[in-house]
Amino acid sequence: MTKKATRGEQYTGSVSTLYMAMELSSKEWNLGFSTGMGQKARRRHVEAYDEAKLLQEIELAKKRFHLPATVRVLCCYEAGRDGFWLHRCLTAAGIECLVVDSASIEVNRRARRAKADGLDVESLLKQLIHHDYGEKKALSVVRVPTPEQEDRRQPDRELRTLKKERTRAVNRIKGLLAGQGIRLQAPLNLTEEKVEGIRLSNGSGLQPRLKSRLKREWQHVVFLREQLDAIQREQKKALRRHEKPEVAKIRQLELLRGVGPVSSSILVGEFFGWRDFKNGRQVGSLAGLTPTPYDSGTSRREQGISKAGNRHVRGIAIELAWSWLRHQEKSELSRWFLERFGGAGKRARKVGIVALARRLLIALWRFLETGALPEGAELKAAA
Repeated sequence: MTKKATRGEQYTGSVSTLYMAMELSSKEWNLGFSTGMGQKARRRHVEAYDEAKLLQEIELAKKRFHLPATVRVLCCYEAGRDGFWLHRCLTAAGIECLVVDSASIEVNRRARRAKADGLDVESLLKQLIHHDYGEKKALSVVRVPTPEQEDRRQPDRELRTLKKERTRAVNRIKGLLAGQGIRLQAPLNLTEEKVEGIRLSNGSGLQPRLKSRLKREWQHVVFLREQLDAIQREQKKALRRHEKPEVAKIRQLELLRGVGPVSSSILVGEFFGWRDFKNGRQVGSLAGLTPTPYDSGTSRREQGISKAGNRHVRGIAIELAWSWLRHQEKSELSRWFLERFGGAGKRARKVGIVALARRLLIALWRFLETGALPEGAELKAAA
């Protein structure tokens, strides 16, 4: 039997799924279609954000492979700038869609390898088929939040963005004045009168264009401060008024000493408010705080944490671990850290605080799920 005849016999009459992989960009989407392993992918291109054309190409692929209109369609694309709107669009059209973590896609390990959108979409298509055949580790699938869950994360993320912009603006002002030999003490509090009254070492004032720039930069800082205050007021009102489950979790975390409104809001909004964890390993893994040992032959070493999870949660967890040591000295977690890393050097303590952050995240998850306090921890009311 010829190769052509074998393929024709293999993919006629028994195909139950149409697979589609998408490589997204801002101008063009690359599509790859197949009905199983060993078949050459059908490649197509559509203009970016053209949903109607995308659905039309799916129907054309069904006809090309002689599939019924009701055949199961399974597609995937990499998580990135386009977010989850395409997933919702395809799901509404009755298409199964997976959003894939791009870091989990296998690539050739050669020093020089061919890189093109066409090759990428074919590789992603093959791994999608492997994943559907039962090899679940072929791809890491991202859990897609609902529009409401995604919207609840906006205030905390906007706060982080505004704080970074405020820091950059303040640093620009300090840098401009440092270039004139002037050093300002923090916190920075400029007004137009203070800018006019600044004097250089020779007694002269600032140049007019520099004054104008400093005034505009300070107006930008004032605007950012007003935006930050407005968002924080809205968050406080929401905590007082709403009785939603995620708000109740924020209040529950704030009962613990060392846990404030900012950290509890981020942990619930990014982590505990909408994700269903089965065990503590999943909590540590999603935060990127799990170890990554290297054990091959006679070579054994620790490569550090994976950093493969939510970086916002990972950052706040480490800050919260330092706060926990200060405010929860009698807790079992604090005693464990002091016994193991208390007499160590600065570098060892930094390594130990990461381990404490992972243990603390797991303890907080159990506190929210079961109500069991971390061993030895104290509540603010009791304090």
